[in-house]
This record gives sequence, structure tokens and C-alpha cells, in this order.
Amino acid sequence: MDIQLEKKRGLQKKHIPYVAGGVFFLVLIGWIIFGDHASTLKVDARGINIGNVTKEQFNDFVRIDGQVQPITVVQLSPEEGGIVREKVVEEGAQVKKGDIIVRLSNSNLDLQILDAEAQLAEKQNFLRNTQVAMEQDKLNNQLEKAQLDVDMSRFRRAYQQQKHLYDENLIAKEEFLKAKEDYELATKKSTLVVERLRQDSISRTIQMDEMETSLANMRRNIQLVHERKEHLNIRSQIDGELGLLDVVLGQNVSPGQKIGQINDLSNYKIEAMIDEHYIDRVKKGLSATFERQGGNFALIVQKVYPEVRDGRFRTDFVFIGERPDNIRSGQTYYISLELGQPTESIIIPRGTFFQSTGGSWIFVLDKDGKKAYRRKIKIGRQNPQYYEVTEGLEPGEKVIVSSYESYKDNEVLILE
Repeated sequence: MDIQLEKKRGLQKKHIPYVAGGVFFLVLIGWIIFGDHASTLKVDARGINIGNVTKEQFNDFVRIDGQVQPITVVQLSPEEGGIVREKVVEEGAQVKKGDIIVRLSNSNLDLQILDAEAQLAEKQNFLRNTQVAMEQDKLNNQLEKAQLDVDMSRFRRAYQQQKHLYDENLIAKEEFLKAKEDYELATKKSTLVVERLRQDSISRTIQMDEMETSLANMRRNIQLVHERKEHLNIRSQIDGELGLLDVVLGQNVSPGQKIGQINDLSNYKIEAMIDEHYIDRVKKGLSATFERQGGNFALIVQKVYPEVRDGRFRTDFVFIGERPDNIRSGQTYYISLELGQPTESIIIPRGTFFQSTGGSWIFVLDKDGKKAYRRKIKIGRQNPQYYEVTEGLEPGEKVIVSSYESYKDNEVLILE
């Protein structure tokens, strides 16, 4: 007789692997659906800087340093080259317009002067000899004209007499015709001589004018050469201070070579180099201030240079009103340049996080301050103290503003 076996109830040993697999599967599904998969990194809270997100007045300015420069600088450059013979004044001396700074010597220029003067003397002698010859020619022509006038008078008188006798049939016709021909020939000769004398007179006048013009040009040439010699004395073009003189005795200086400068100290300007980030915002007429001697001094942008070098562009400022008492060329002033009007904005403190993120994201702390989450933001303007945040943050939140170099691509920071 068969014996019926009773089936065992409850969890049996052979069912355990299936149950464990099911539990693991459910946990995995829950982790996938509800779990936080962001990469995390534990950081020491003592090594980070935390800044508050606030809504306050944002002052749109940039802090720059500028060098004091004279309002005008005039370069010293000789018109004529030569050897430095004497330094009349030294650097730092006060000079007046027209004062001699340096004397040069130029032997070639001296030879040119002597040669030009010799040519002028030769030309003057030639002109005098020509004038004497022309005067003799003129006297000879006048003598010839006088003789011709006498001959004309004689031939006219003989002709008139022969004509009177011929009319009365007292002489032969041949004698009358001969007297008439002599008179007509004398008349033609007189006309030709008169024309020749007129032409000679015109020619002499033109020749004398040309020689006088040539002589005048030579005198002018000598004057210019003497003026060139005067240019060997290098003079100050303005009243001011001799700020630089880069020559030594015996040095050969070329025409146009810069050897120094005169500083106009009647006023000053401040020359500053500004980061190219601001080149579209810095305009002529913007206001600026700086602190000195316990007071504030006002400046205005006079000129913005368009050329960018090494990531910076040059800007000139001039004073409005008073200037410091002890101002000197080369001093450095730390200037606050106003780029716009103050506005109410959401701001965060400046920090080194910007170098890693470019202002596109930041770590924001949760309410209990135990974790920080990566969040996208937009930064607008900036000044030496704050960034203006246009999107992504609300007043009252806290953010990490220190360096993100060690955080890499982590999205959650656990502060310990």
C-alpha cells in the first residue's frame, strides 16, 4: 500500500536563492528610479570660502593703476647731425623756450659754408664784370646812334638841297637820284640800328635779371647753410623740465635722432593700461576718482587708444579741479573708473571659482549647509568686490566662492 507524503509548507532552503534575487532586483529598480546618481566628493569645510547671495546696490566700476605723466612731452631731435661738443644743461633742469640744451659741431657743414661763400664771391665778380661789359656796349651803341643821327641829318640836308636844285633844272637828274638814294639808305640804317639797340637793351635787361636772380639764390643758399649751422645748437621748444638727455660728449648724433625730451609741467595726465575685457565700455568722458593725502581727487577719461597690446589697452585721464600737492611724474595712483550708474542687483563676492567655471556655474549650499550642489548661473557685470548674477541664484542662498581646481567634474560636495 502506497503511503501519501504531506507537502512541506513555508520557505524552504531551495527557494532562498530565488527570493534573494528578487529582493536584489527590486532594490536595483528602486535605486535606478529614486536614487541620487550625481558624483559626490567629500571636502573639508575648513578649506573653503562661502559667500552670501544678497540683493544690494551694485557699483559698476573697475580698479586700475595709472602712472602720472606730464600733460605734454616734446622730443628733442636735431635737424642737423654732428658731434656732441657741449652739454649746456643736465637732466631735471628747468628750461625756457629757446634755451640751448646741446651744442653740436659739423666740419662738413663748415666746408659747405666756405664753398658756398666762395661761389657767391665768384658769381658777384662775374656779375660786376658783365655789368661793366654791358655798360661799355651800351656806350658804344649810344655813340653809334649819335654818329648815325649826324649822318642822317647830313643826308637829309643834301637830299633837300639836290631836290630843290633839280626842281629848278639846275642839276642833272643823276645827282638828284644819288642824293635821294643816300638819304633813303641812311633812313633804313637808322631804323635797323634803332631796332638792334632796342633788342640789345631787352637782352641786357633779361640777362641782368637772370644774373641778379641767380645771385639772390646764392645769397639765400648761404643764408640757409648758416641757418643749418645754427641748428647745431639744439634748443628747447617749450618752457618745461629737461626730463631726459641721452647723449655724451663726442657722440655722433644723426639728424632726427631722439636724444631727450622736455616735459611740460604746467599740468599732468595719468596714463593707465586697462584689461581688454572693458574696451567696449571705456569711453571718453567717463568719470574716475582716486584717494591721495586723505582726500579724493576727480579725473575724466581724455583719450582711449584703440590698439590692444598684451591683452590691455591704453587710456589717458586728466584732472578735474584740484590735484595732489606733491604730484610727480612716474607716481602710481590707484584709480576707480566708473563704468555705469549704481543699480539694485543680486550679487556674490568675487572669488577664485571664476577661473574654473568662467561664471557659468557654481556650487550652492543646501539649507543645512552639509552639502553643495552644482548649479548653472549667469554672471553679468563685475567690480573689484562683487559679481552681478543675472540668473540662477536667489537672495539668502550661500555659495562656495573659493577655488574649484580639486573638484573636477563632481556635482555634489559633502562638507565635513
